[in-house]
Amino acid sequence: MKLNFSRLMPLSFILAMLMALVPMASVYAADLLSISPSTIVNSGANTLTVNGTGFDNTAVVLLEGSTLSTTFVNAQTLTAIVPAGIAAGSYTVTVSMSSGVANGFAVLTVNAPPTSTPVPLPFARPQIVVRTSRAVGNVQTGKEFNLKVVVENTGQATAYNSQAVFTSADLVPVKTGGVAAFGSVAYDDEVDVSQVFFVTAELFGKNIIVVDMTVTYYDDKGATYTDKFTLSIPVSGGGGSGSGVVYPTATPTGVKSSQLVISGYYTADVDPLQPGEHFTLKLTVQNAGNAKAQRITMIVGGGSSGSGGGTPQPDGVAGGGGDFANFAPVGASNVQSLGDLVAGEELQASQSLIVNVNTAPGAYPMRITFSYLNDKNEVVNDEQVITLLVYSLPKVDVSFYRPPDPFMVGQPGMLPIQVVNLGKRLAVLGNMKVSASNGFVENGTSLVGSLDAGGYFTLDSMFTPEQSGTQTLDVQIEYVDDFNQSRTVATTLEIEVMEGFIEPTPDPSVDGGGGGGGEFVTDEETTLHKIFRFIKGLFGLDSAWPVWQAPGGGVESQFEETVPIAPAGKGG
Repeated sequence: MKLNFSRLMPLSFILAMLMALVPMASVYAADLLSISPSTIVNSGANTLTVNGTGFDNTAVVLLEGSTLSTTFVNAQTLTAIVPAGIAAGSYTVTVSMSSGVANGFAVLTVNAPPTSTPVPLPFARPQIVVRTSRAVGNVQTGKEFNLKVVVENTGQATAYNSQAVFTSADLVPVKTGGVAAFGSVAYDDEVDVSQVFFVTAELFGKNIIVVDMTVTYYDDKGATYTDKFTLSIPVSGGGGSGSGVVYPTATPTGVKSSQLVISGYYTADVDPLQPGEHFTLKLTVQNAGNAKAQRITMIVGGGSSGSGGGTPQPDGVAGGGGDFANFAPVGASNVQSLGDLVAGEELQASQSLIVNVNTAPGAYPMRITFSYLNDKNEVVNDEQVITLLVYSLPKVDVSFYRPPDPFMVGQPGMLPIQVVNLGKRLAVLGNMKVSASNGFVENGTSLVGSLDAGGYFTLDSMFTPEQSGTQTLDVQIEYVDDFNQSRTVATTLEIEVMEGFIEPTPDPSVDGGGGGGGEFVTDEETTLHKIFRFIKGLFGLDSAWPVWQAPGGGVESQFEETVPIAPAGKGG
């Protein structure tokens, strides 16, 4: 049968259309799995890493549909740059490729940078400062003007009972006496302070006038604060209106005063100081002022002087009220006259003192007062403090607890060494070491430890001398003083060493050895000699056969008696 293709075409077209409408999964479909990081801060640009599968080099990262600068790493990784300044919030991240949009999405959270919280101060206090100052009116000799100052509290607390005191060498305060009270000033508030002045100085040749303003105030806890400000006021002209007088420029003069200070001190004859010690305290006194100090009186321990020029005073030098519990004057009182001292020069002063036997180790301040007359014949008392250190060092005796045995060269002998605490309190000692320059010491190091008053410690060392005569042993004991400084007690012990026994050494170049210029030789022994030696042996005498050869070459028997020898062939 003949097929009609024209009737089949509409059916195949319909099937193709239906297949196109049915969605089919692609083998190369891409998936977005995750992003890192998922939260960023918009203060700067951030790099976003996108993880997934099936990416190609056409892939781009989209942030809410906006394209980001994307870098293709591999089929599983993409990187994108999120620009700075993006608004805070949550954004959807997707991936788009030329083949389509990848499956899945991720959410990126964008935060604003955190605001820094100021760290509070450990405490709050008021702080008054000067913002502005100006003169209202003409600043001329014989005229009045008003000085207006704006102050501000820049601290962190309210200033209470605030007041300002004005002083100047060229001006005289009017009406208020130079004191202006402006009460409480809250934090960051400003207050106007004013003071009327009358110009008394001749201002010819001057450009400015200096005014000192001292501000005193309190905080809420009652603590007082004082700030001093130096204000400069421009000069408007010379004398008052209509004066017509030109005045010479005044030569400025500084304030003259004397000031005695201790520039150095030391203990002259004892170092360190210990309880019961007599010592001399030497002081270097300097006049650091610009005027002469007259009739100087030094008071050790503190005091004052009421005497001086002008009107006579009923009281004299008060030097008996000082503190003498630890240091007391010896040989003279604690009051000395040092004479006069011009400005800039020095003098040496001394005071004999004793340390109280009951004084414990430590650092003790000592008051010293210099009472003198200044250039105006006024009494001035300069009081100062120095510090003296008192130690309590251990007092030990190192000796032999029994006479040592005789020592001989090359022969070891025992050293019976003993350490005794002669002090009045416990002593803690470290290592004791015994050494000698002409010998060898065994068991010469040991830890002493603590010794009660009167306690002792023994050490038996062995000493092998190398030469005869008087030998010196060095003994050193380490310890730590009351101010944690390392110290050493060093002493010496002496012993006598005798010559050792030396055996005679035979001369190997001579047969039979011997010495003293002679030698033992053995002559030929006969039968009579043997009989004679046998008889001597029966009586317990020496029956040996040595013969002494004298230095001259003759041979003598060592026996005292002479044995006659009969002629051959005859009986004896």
